[in-house]
Amino acid sequence: MTGGVRIPLNDYGVLGQPPAPGEWTPTLTVSVVIPAHRAEHTLPLTLASLARQTYPAHLTEVVVVDDGERPAPPPSVPSAEPSTGPSTAPRAEPSPDAWPVPERLRVVRPRDGAWGRASACAAGAEAAEGQVILYLDADLVLFPEHVEAQMRWHHLADHLVVLGHLRFVPGLDEIPASEVLAAVEAGTVDKLFAEEDTTPQWTEGRWDQTDDLRAAGFTAFSVMVGATASLPAALLRAAGGLDASLVLGEDTELGYRLAQAGAVFVPDRRARCWHLGRSTVMRREPEVKRHNWPYLAERVPVFRWLRRHPHRTYLVPYVEVVVAAEDASFEEVRATVDGVLAGRLPDVRVTVTGPWGRLRGGRRDPLGDPSLDLRLMLACYEGEPRVRFRETVPDDCFPVPFRFHCPPGWVPSRGTIGAVVKHADRQRLGIVSLALDEREDGEVVHARLERTAAVTRARLCARPGDDLDDLIHEMFGTVWDAGDKWGLLPAESAASAGSAGGTGGAGSTGKAGGAAPPGPGRAWTGGSGTSPGAGGSSGRSGLGRSRSGRSGSEGSWAGRLGLRRSGSGRSGSEGSWAGRLGLRRSGSSRLGGRRFGARPLRRTARLLRRRLRALVRKDRPCPASV
Repeated sequence: MTGGVRIPLNDYGVLGQPPAPGEWTPTLTVSVVIPAHRAEHTLPLTLASLARQTYPAHLTEVVVVDDGERPAPPPSVPSAEPSTGPSTAPRAEPSPDAWPVPERLRVVRPRDGAWGRASACAAGAEAAEGQVILYLDADLVLFPEHVEAQMRWHHLADHLVVLGHLRFVPGLDEIPASEVLAAVEAGTVDKLFAEEDTTPQWTEGRWDQTDDLRAAGFTAFSVMVGATASLPAALLRAAGGLDASLVLGEDTELGYRLAQAGAVFVPDRRARCWHLGRSTVMRREPEVKRHNWPYLAERVPVFRWLRRHPHRTYLVPYVEVVVAAEDASFEEVRATVDGVLAGRLPDVRVTVTGPWGRLRGGRRDPLGDPSLDLRLMLACYEGEPRVRFRETVPDDCFPVPFRFHCPPGWVPSRGTIGAVVKHADRQRLGIVSLALDEREDGEVVHARLERTAAVTRARLCARPGDDLDDLIHEMFGTVWDAGDKWGLLPAESAASAGSAGGTGGAGSTGKAGGAAPPGPGRAWTGGSGTSPGAGGSSGRSGLGRSRSGRSGSEGSWAGRLGLRRSGSGRSGSEGSWAGRLGLRRSGSSRLGGRRFGARPLRRTARLLRRRLRALVRKDRPCPASV
């Protein structure tokens, strides 16, 4: 088992075909965790099917989490007396206490006061000893190779989440439990129901549309359903486990965090099972959505259709913007932070890094204080909940999906961050770097958007000596582009653009669409501007000229930057700044600038997109548990 396998996006096909059941030697231990609440009729059948699995019994333990109001009596081990052969007497319904159970079976209780599936699953994972955790619902009847089919994937890589394949069948009110048990004992579970008489889970449609999630990209997590799903225990801990504050939708939320932790999602159609009876979602879908969506809106920022409010913030922001204030002035930091806060993307969080620990109380010269700029930064955002101050930041911003590093003194337009994120999503990129300036020493000042899922995946796959950026480029793609084409300008240029009303498009005039922050005591008067990255020649963007006045002649930028071309191999026009560097041109096919009447066209396009999203939302499947 290795984390060194480099899987692009969610295309686990690079792993090859796993070994066929029965034709390999397993080594990993697995803990099957079953949360049980009022499952006294179906749980014995689930345990019986677990007792007849092909995966080695000595590598398997079963942890049942009794989530009932009162502790239930534990299932007893069946008698070892041999069968006396067929009987002519009428067959009585067997006692569940005498049904087969797994060899290694434990029953635990959640912590006092805790209840719900998420709490039960968390208690089971805490008690589990296996290297892999397999979550199962207490109303499933497994085919004999179910556990083995999932476990063979975990022997190929250590950051996979494997999803089992279930079908809904009639409940025990329509089929006798004795008949189900007889099929389990005879190894003929597949003969219990005809495939055409069963109901597929809603996730199966997504599997069909995305080549079993190989083409699902960053949205693969949304079909994670906890009815039958397995993952390495270490990966579960890295993602923080299940959120015990959720009583529904906890599996979707966990899937999101697992994706941010670098997981790859693998559905296995050979890990088959029957779900006895209909699910809660099938019976009460509108109520489930009404309940789940407010909780998921707070915790899953990539579900953009759940975050329609133009100004409010959420529990987990969509983008964390990092501004390094160590050597910057108060004015530079304020210009950048104010520009971020004034953007059209409301669910952002700004982290300002600096040596805040050196600020001390006591008597000081208020105007001659050597740390005056740091004190002014703290004072300026004392009441702003979206701004926080840290000495350092972690290597990634988990569970926030994106981090945007912006140097102080550079001001994004109102649409910059949202447009760069959207571009990264459309192109499925791990990193987008925006070149801003070249200093006298040859260092390139740049902004950088990082995708958390890409950074954490690269860290999981890295071997000693590997460069994380190289790994991200290989698995997700990385590009460089001109910063001012996306509306990211130095504060003085942004201020002049703002004084002009902020109407120039970033791709057409070289000015940021949107106003720069006003000075203290002045009202914000900038116009709405246009979306950055709306086409136009990057040769006109002015990036060939740095703030120090040096030109971007051929060889001066490309040689010192050492920029890598994107995986697509596209470049800008020959002779332009972007063309010499091999930068991918963003939105080159879109109309931009005043010549084409871009603003009316954009308004029309926005209206069409809104109507299309409204139609899509009506048919959107519910991202919830079964």
